[in-house]
Amino acid sequence: MKYQIKAYNLQELGQRANQEDSLFPALGQSTTDCRLFVLCDGMGGHEKGEVASATVCEQISRTILSQWHAGEPLSDDLFRQALAAAYDALDAKDDGAERKMGTTMTFLCLHANGATVAHIGDSRVYQLRPATKHSPARIVFHTRDHSLVNDLVKIGEITEEEALHHPQKNVITRAMQPCQEQRARADIAHLTDIKPGDYFYMCSDGMLEQSTDENILNIITKPNSTDEEKLEMLRSVTEENKDNHTAHLIHIEKVIGVNPLQAPVPPRLQEPKGTFVTPEFSATTLHPQPKRRNLLPWLLVVFLLVIIATGASYFLLGNKENKSAKPDSTKIDSAKGRSAEKKKSDALIENTSLQPVSPQRETSLPASAERQPQGVGSKPAKPTNREKPQTVADEKPDAKKDEHIVSEIFKSRKGSPKEEKQTSKFNAKKK
Repeated sequence: MKYQIKAYNLQELGQRANQEDSLFPALGQSTTDCRLFVLCDGMGGHEKGEVASATVCEQISRTILSQWHAGEPLSDDLFRQALAAAYDALDAKDDGAERKMGTTMTFLCLHANGATVAHIGDSRVYQLRPATKHSPARIVFHTRDHSLVNDLVKIGEITEEEALHHPQKNVITRAMQPCQEQRARADIAHLTDIKPGDYFYMCSDGMLEQSTDENILNIITKPNSTDEEKLEMLRSVTEENKDNHTAHLIHIEKVIGVNPLQAPVPPRLQEPKGTFVTPEFSATTLHPQPKRRNLLPWLLVVFLLVIIATGASYFLLGNKENKSAKPDSTKIDSAKGRSAEKKKSDALIENTSLQPVSPQRETSLPASAERQPQGVGSKPAKPTNREKPQTVADEKPDAKKDEHIVSEIFKSRKGSPKEEKQTSKFNAKKK
């Protein structure tokens, strides 16, 4: 790709005593031929922050321009080589102080394959697209800060609105410092969706004190305004900022040619690498992709229904079989027999106890039986040889059989309240 551009930059001191921000090209030196842009923000509060930012800007730009020419592709290896050279330059300028100097870094290079963007820290790079007849103005791409509040937003601890006013919003998690045991890595993005009219905006965090992404989008994509007017609007909204604030504004007026490594596809199907923020418009909302149906949940539902139906049918059929089973005739006959036997014995006891005793039977009882009345559970006394009962000639032959039956029934029903009542009644009659 070849580009026709306009490039601008601004740098303000803010309410600080010294300027710790650095940029390449330097303030006021951007031209239409520039394709490489670097911006660094020296770490506030650290000694020699301005030295660190200036060293990184100078070393990265020198290394890139010594091995790369505009119109050629830029490899990631060359960028990493330039970043390593910047770290080495920082190490050489380290004075051994306990509190090390440091800086953030943002990088943009327009080349034959598109644009390469890299960053370390909380300085940002935006790609913004003005409104057209078919779509509203939108942010195509912007970097994500290496900061504490951004990490808290990622894990859901705070919202993006709360991050704007968080007391630790200036705490960064990555920075370029000398003599690091493990040098901070840069996040690299490759952009290929670049159209005429797009803007690239690079800024230090000082430019964001009073501005949000929406404000930046509205200013830079404002219709019927010149680039100079937009630059002045950016300057005016930062007049009260406390920190140093620095920015590059690059307007892509024309794009010539297509990325030779990329097959020509409709713009809406391009997927440039990087982090995308589209608060007001997204290409996927205009052209939603069809969703693939997942059949696994439906198969599980069908399987569960089959199991439930099988269990229910087994339960219902099992109950019917149990209800239709015939009772055991042997157990019923046995129970009926025991019930009839009991009724017969109760009737015999009742008849015997109510039958009057004849005089002959009274005289036939031994004297020992008269002296010892039988109680509950006592056995009837057996007649001895000396006291044999006198029999009556006219006694019926079944009298002895009745007495024997009564005696056996008393033995079998020992201890019941009914037996005690019958026995007492029998003894009273004898007396």
